[in-house]
Amino acid sequence: MGPPPEYPCSFFRQAPARCRQRLCLLKGCERPFQPRHPLARYCSPGCREAARRWSLWRANQRYRASDQGRCQRREQSSRRRARAVQRRAEESAGQDPREGYHKAATGEEFCCSRPGCYQCFTRSSRSPLQSFCCFSCRRALRRVLQRESRWLRRGIGPLDPVCGQGIWPDP
Repeated sequence: MGPPPEYPCSFFRQAPARCRQRLCLLKGCERPFQPRHPLARYCSPGCREAARRWSLWRANQRYRASDQGRCQRREQSSRRRARAVQRRAEESAGQDPREGYHKAATGEEFCCSRPGCYQCFTRSSRSPLQSFCCFSCRRALRRVLQRESRWLRRGIGPLDPVCGQGIWPDP
């Protein structure tokens, strides 16, 4: 079986490109690692999973800040309060220690754009488009995006269109 027709034969004879060692993008990990693919951002499957969980958390935060999300949350809270009233009537005991009030938000809060950073902040009038909680988060993501744009300018895509995996084989 020969190479797929989309690629020239010389493509398969090339040695895999060696990438420099880099730092894991996930906040809190930041370990140096040798990437298997030029566009790799995380050092291990655990870090990739943590970044995916962070992405879901951030999407949830954005949804709750929207009008529809606030409406859904309001309905959910009223159902919970109704259940609590019913439970208190049945128990007629002391207050459940898990219930209470959340701290009131002082202003509109935004979440950091770096994967793994759960820091929330309020934007100042001086920087209304702020996306990061601190300089180190901004620098880490900028470093990754610049590196990826260099690779993409060279014509190296993130995945092989035939098999859906990285272009270079694992060493």
